[in-house]
Amino acid sequence: MKFSRRRADEPEINLIPFIDVLLVVLIFLMLSTTFSRFTELQVQLPAANAEKLKERPGEIIVSVASDGRYAVNRQAIDGRSVELLTSALAAAANGQTDSVVIISADATAAHQSVINVLDAARRAGLVRLTFAAQTGAAAR
Repeated sequence: MKFSRRRADEPEINLIPFIDVLLVVLIFLMLSTTFSRFTELQVQLPAANAEKLKERPGEIIVSVASDGRYAVNRQAIDGRSVELLTSALAAAANGQTDSVVIISADATAAHQSVINVLDAARRAGLVRLTFAAQTGAAAR
Protein backbone atom coordinates (compact mmCIF):
# COMPACT_ATOMS: atom_id res chain seq x y z
CA MET A 1 0.00 0.00 0.00
CA LYS A 2 1.15 3.34 -0.90
CA PHE A 3 0.44 6.05 1.61
CA SER A 4 0.80 9.53 0.29
CA ARG A 5 1.12 12.45 2.52
CA ARG A 6 -1.57 15.01 2.40
CA ARG A 7 -0.49 18.36 1.36
CA ALA A 8 -0.68 20.73 4.31
CA ASP A 9 -2.84 23.76 3.71
CA GLU A 10 -0.85 26.87 3.52
CA PRO A 11 -1.29 28.99 6.62
CA GLU A 12 -3.61 31.91 6.14
CA ILE A 13 -3.09 35.21 7.91
CA ASN A 14 -6.30 36.88 8.95
CA LEU A 15 -5.73 40.65 8.77
CA ILE A 16 -9.11 41.86 10.02
CA PRO A 17 -8.31 41.68 13.79
CA PHE A 18 -4.93 43.27 13.11
CA ILE A 19 -6.56 46.20 11.29
CA ASP A 20 -9.11 46.64 14.09
CA VAL A 21 -6.36 46.87 16.69
CA LEU A 22 -4.40 49.36 14.57
CA LEU A 23 -7.46 51.59 14.14
CA VAL A 24 -8.04 51.65 17.90
CA VAL A 25 -4.40 52.56 18.52
CA LEU A 26 -4.55 55.25 15.83
CA ILE A 27 -7.67 56.82 17.37
CA PHE A 28 -6.06 56.75 20.81
CA LEU A 29 -2.92 58.48 19.52
CA MET A 30 -4.91 61.12 17.66
CA LEU A 31 -6.88 62.02 20.78
CA SER A 32 -3.92 62.05 23.13
CA THR A 33 -1.71 64.20 20.89
CA THR A 34 -4.47 66.80 20.49
CA PHE A 35 -4.54 67.44 24.23
CA SER A 36 -0.77 67.55 24.60
CA ARG A 37 -0.44 70.15 21.81
CA PHE A 38 -3.02 72.42 23.52
CA THR A 39 -0.41 73.60 26.02
CA GLU A 40 2.00 74.56 23.25
CA LEU A 41 -0.25 77.14 21.55
CA GLN A 42 1.31 80.50 20.86
CA VAL A 43 -1.37 83.16 21.28
CA GLN A 44 -0.96 86.60 19.76
CA LEU A 45 -3.31 89.49 20.14
CA PRO A 46 -5.49 90.33 17.16
CA ALA A 47 -4.80 93.27 14.92
CA ALA A 48 -7.47 95.64 13.71
CA ASN A 49 -7.62 98.48 11.24
CA ALA A 50 -8.83 101.44 13.22
CA GLU A 51 -8.18 105.12 13.52
CA LYS A 52 -5.51 106.32 15.92
CA LEU A 53 -6.50 106.55 19.54
CA LYS A 54 -7.72 109.99 20.51
CA GLU A 55 -8.37 111.01 24.06
CA ARG A 56 -12.06 111.62 24.58
CA PRO A 57 -13.86 112.58 27.77
CA GLY A 58 -15.52 109.64 29.45
CA GLU A 59 -12.79 107.18 28.49
CA ILE A 60 -10.50 105.56 31.01
CA ILE A 61 -7.41 103.92 29.53
CA VAL A 62 -5.93 101.13 31.62
CA SER A 63 -2.49 99.98 30.49
CA VAL A 64 -1.16 96.58 31.55
CA ALA A 65 2.59 96.04 31.23
CA SER A 66 4.17 92.67 30.49
CA ASP A 67 5.33 92.34 34.10
CA GLY A 68 1.86 93.05 35.53
CA ARG A 69 2.18 96.76 36.37
CA TYR A 70 -0.86 98.99 35.80
CA ALA A 71 -1.39 102.58 34.70
CA VAL A 72 -4.74 104.39 34.63
CA ASN A 73 -4.86 107.32 32.18
CA ARG A 74 -1.04 107.26 31.98
CA GLN A 75 -0.68 107.50 35.77
CA ALA A 76 1.26 104.54 37.18
CA ILE A 77 -0.28 102.68 40.10
CA ASP A 78 1.95 101.71 43.01
CA GLY A 79 1.19 98.04 43.58
CA ARG A 80 -0.62 95.33 41.71
CA SER A 81 -3.63 94.60 43.90
CA VAL A 82 -7.21 94.72 42.67
CA GLU A 83 -8.17 97.10 45.49
CA LEU A 84 -5.63 99.74 44.40
CA LEU A 85 -6.76 99.38 40.80
CA THR A 86 -10.41 99.68 41.85
CA SER A 87 -9.78 102.91 43.74
CA ALA A 88 -7.78 104.34 40.81
CA LEU A 89 -10.58 103.48 38.37
CA ALA A 90 -13.21 105.00 40.67
CA ALA A 91 -11.15 108.19 40.98
CA ALA A 92 -10.69 108.39 37.21
CA ALA A 93 -14.41 107.91 36.61
CA ASN A 94 -15.36 110.81 38.94
CA GLY A 95 -18.65 109.14 39.82
CA GLN A 96 -19.70 108.63 36.19
CA THR A 97 -20.81 105.05 35.58
CA ASP A 98 -21.14 105.47 31.82
CA SER A 99 -17.39 105.87 31.26
CA VAL A 100 -15.75 103.44 28.85
CA VAL A 101 -12.78 101.48 30.16
CA ILE A 102 -10.24 100.74 27.42
CA ILE A 103 -7.89 97.91 28.35
CA SER A 104 -4.56 98.18 26.57
CA ALA A 105 -2.58 95.09 27.59
CA ASP A 106 0.86 94.07 26.43
CA ALA A 107 0.93 90.98 24.20
CA THR A 108 3.01 89.11 26.77
CA ALA A 109 1.04 90.25 29.84
CA ALA A 110 -0.32 87.53 32.08
CA HIS A 111 -3.96 86.63 31.62
CA GLN A 112 -4.51 87.15 35.36
CA SER A 113 -3.43 90.79 35.04
CA VAL A 114 -6.17 91.46 32.48
CA ILE A 115 -8.73 89.59 34.61
CA ASN A 116 -7.74 91.82 37.55
CA VAL A 117 -8.59 94.89 35.44
CA LEU A 118 -11.98 93.41 34.56
CA ASP A 119 -12.65 92.64 38.23
CA ALA A 120 -11.58 96.13 39.34
CA ALA A 121 -13.84 97.75 36.73
CA ARG A 122 -16.78 95.66 37.94
CA ARG A 123 -16.09 96.64 41.56
CA ALA A 124 -15.89 100.32 40.56
CA GLY A 125 -19.28 100.05 38.82
CA LEU A 126 -17.87 100.51 35.31
CA VAL A 127 -19.60 98.09 32.97
CA ARG A 128 -18.62 99.45 29.56
CA LEU A 129 -15.34 97.76 28.59
CA THR A 130 -13.33 97.40 25.42
CA PHE A 131 -9.90 96.14 24.42
CA ALA A 132 -7.29 98.02 22.41
CA ALA A 133 -5.61 96.29 19.47
CA GLN A 134 -2.75 97.22 17.19
CA THR A 135 -3.33 98.33 13.64
CA GLY A 136 -2.47 95.81 10.92
CA ALA A 137 0.79 97.54 9.93
CA ALA A 138 2.03 97.92 13.52
CA ALA A 139 1.36 94.26 14.40
CA ARG A 140 3.98 93.00 11.97
